[in-house]
Order: sequence, then C-alpha cells, then structure tokens
Amino acid sequence: MSIWLVAEALYAKRLRKNLTHIPNHVAIIQDGNRRYAWARGKDTGYGHRLGADTTERVLDWMGELDIRHVTFFAFSTENFRRPDEEKEELHRLLVEKFSALLIDERVYRNEINVSVIGDRSLLEEELKKKIEEVEEATKHHSRYFVHIALAYGGRNEIVTTTKKIVAGVRSGLIAADQITPELVTENMYQEVTMLPVDLLIRTANDRRTSNFLPWMATGNEATVCFCMPTWPEFRYVDMLRALRIYDERMCGRLTD
Repeated sequence: MSIWLVAEALYAKRLRKNLTHIPNHVAIIQDGNRRYAWARGKDTGYGHRLGADTTERVLDWMGELDIRHVTFFAFSTENFRRPDEEKEELHRLLVEKFSALLIDERVYRNEINVSVIGDRSLLEEELKKKIEEVEEATKHHSRYFVHIALAYGGRNEIVTTTKKIVAGVRSGLIAADQITPELVTENMYQEVTMLPVDLLIRTANDRRTSNFLPWMATGNEATVCFCMPTWPEFRYVDMLRALRIYDERMCGRLTD
C-alpha cells in the first residue's frame, strides 16, 4: 500500500471518529460518469459502469456509517433526451444490476429494502419486471433502505401527487382541511418508506440540485454538499467529508 493510501486511510479514520451526528437519509446526485469517460477517451458506457461500481460500494458504507436511507438519482425524465445508444447501454446496465441485487448476499444479510421512485411508465418492460422482482424480494427488509430514482422528475412528482389528492377530495375520501404536509408525503410515497432528506450530495462539482426530491430535500432544508470528484472517483473519504459538513451544521444548530 502506498504512503498516500495509508495517509488517506488514517485521515478517514479520524474523520469517522470525530463525527457526532449521522444523517438518517442521504440523497446523492450521481454526476460526472460521462465526463469521467470522455476525459479518458472512452465511451459513456465505460463511465456509467464505473459509476455503478461506486453505487455498490455505498451499500457497504451504509452499514459502516449507519446511514439507514440512501437515495440515488440514477436517471431523470430529462435524461430521456440523451442519444439512443447511451440509453440502451444504461438499460442493459440497470437490468444487469437489478438482477445482481436479487442474489447479492449483502442485501439479505443487512436486510436492505430496495425500492424505485419515478414514472415507471417510461421504462422498458424488461427493466420494470426486474425492479418488481427486487422490490418483492426485499419488501420485508427494514434495517436499511435504498431508493433508486429512475425516470424521476421532482416537479412531475409533486403534480402527480396533487392530482391524486384532488381526486380524493372530489370523491369525498379527503376533506380539504385534512390536507397537511404529512398527507402529501403519504400520497407521494405510498409504497416506499421514505424519510425527509438530511444531506444532499452532488458529485462532479456541478452546483445544481436538478429537480431532485424537492419535497423531501428542499422542503426539509437538507444540508447540501457539492463535491469535486466525479461519481466514478467518489471515495469513502469523500463521503466522510460530506458527512462532516452535515455534522458541523447540526452542531451549529444545537448551539444556536
């Protein structure tokens, strides 16, 4: 092991030891897969596959850091404008990774509940079937929760939820004075155990939140951390640095 890796490991150990507040829910905008690939003369599929490897590593970090909920922004409604070749590669990769989750011993040992949020009508049947299989296999798990945002758009989510509540009011199932933030959340995530977002991380140093979980993140005044590394380069120490930002904010809140 090089001296730099030893130094990084010691630094990470110190960061972890000094954390006093761990967020319940971390949401991650996995940005930079394409830029990572292009900078190395590779096609986009290369970057997406390395990014998927980073996502898998986070499954291990969840247990080590005791983060119970993680939401990954994997594919937005806007991403459907990308070239067909890239979308086809992503489809194959997602089918492959959801299939792997079905037999991943970590999912069962750590009781990870896996769910997908987004407009499934936009997804291909093969992928939808795999998603349903994973959700069915993990639906009784309640120790850790991994939410994957696919074909997701925050504004669309709020509009869809509003229509659902309006329909309930018109049918007499919901009274107008029963409409509360809790009711909105309940109708937005009826099949998902979703907590408000405490920490929102975006990689690749792009300082936007990209319409991601506006109700659960922006509405909850989540701590936001913009990180320099692209998603394929995102390391354990980068996660710890983001957690330190959240920890410092929480310490400040407690002393105000």
